[in-house]
Amino acid sequence: MKLRVLVLGAGFGGLELTSILSEAIGDQLDLTLIDQHDSFYFGFSKLDVMFGRDKAEAVKIPYNKIIKPGVRFLQETILSVDPLSRKVITDNESYETDILVIALGADYDLGATPGLKETGHEFYSFEGAQQLRELIFGFSHGHAIIGVCSAPFKCPPAPSEAALLLHDYLLKKGVRGGCEISIVIPFGLPIPPSPDTSRALITAFAERNINFIPNRKVRSLDPVRRIAVLDDETELPFDLFLGIPKHCAPEVVLKCGIAENGWIPVDRKNLKTKFPNVYAIGDVTSVGTPKAGVFAEGAAKVAAASIIAEWKGNADHAAYNGAGSCYVEFGQDKVGRVDVDFFSGPKPMGYFIPPSEEQVRDKQFFGSSRRKRWFNI
Repeated sequence: MKLRVLVLGAGFGGLELTSILSEAIGDQLDLTLIDQHDSFYFGFSKLDVMFGRDKAEAVKIPYNKIIKPGVRFLQETILSVDPLSRKVITDNESYETDILVIALGADYDLGATPGLKETGHEFYSFEGAQQLRELIFGFSHGHAIIGVCSAPFKCPPAPSEAALLLHDYLLKKGVRGGCEISIVIPFGLPIPPSPDTSRALITAFAERNINFIPNRKVRSLDPVRRIAVLDDETELPFDLFLGIPKHCAPEVVLKCGIAENGWIPVDRKNLKTKFPNVYAIGDVTSVGTPKAGVFAEGAAKVAAASIIAEWKGNADHAAYNGAGSCYVEFGQDKVGRVDVDFFSGPKPMGYFIPPSEEQVRDKQFFGSSRRKRWFNI
């Protein structure tokens, strides 16, 4: 009898788990991978699109490239999930499975920040990054704010990267002197687990005359006065607002009774939920790591190991260690890296590798190796 696995979401977590199970179980696997989109893209490619370094069609990888033993991909929209019976209904079919893996990521609630829809812009969705590409191209004078509206949010380095890349972009256009750039984040440091990375970013901000406003969130935007209001009532006038909107679990997850305090709780050792044979990995969980692809990938490895061990009648497997590496764009064609370990010690620890051209190549290999592994291209 084949092992039936249903994976909801084809991001870092869903793709890595699918690849591992296919390699380990092969023809004894009956895995269905469902995503509402027709293609995958790396999160960091949104910045490439936004600043004109790549075209949108060049960074997307069609899911129909997935050809693996025991695996089929379906582009469908998930309408309901019953975690107790492990039954999933989509806009096309209903499915029941032996193992259910929820890897649906996080959605964005633009309405949670008054004025954001009307007068601001976000760059965390692919569509938002595309729209900002045209706006940034036409921006030549005034105040640009990169503002975090709520936490937690995906890819903690992204706001800092956007500020530094915007500086480079405006400098190359010859208009940086007429522009002011500010970054508003809810933490005391840009990357709290890594003081060294944070110091390097703060130094880079100072060198580029970027205003760093820590320990603050953007509470609302005034469309008439074009003012960003922070959570301490500070008002900042802006001409261009690049927002990081409030993140939330997908509505289908919130409605099915598996979430607590907005996210899915899991056993940190194996990524199991409180429902039998139901796992959750990646941004949709409250496991305690950043909402970033590399951590979803790490969680997928552990969840897959747990599934394989139980399938083979062996319950032993390594627990999730919460470790991962994030690349950080510093501008000037250089990339740094921070290696973070969240669970091994008494507190999260980060090791910083300074920006260099070598790390640019390392980041490129990171992307190409996963394209090869997940899509064989």
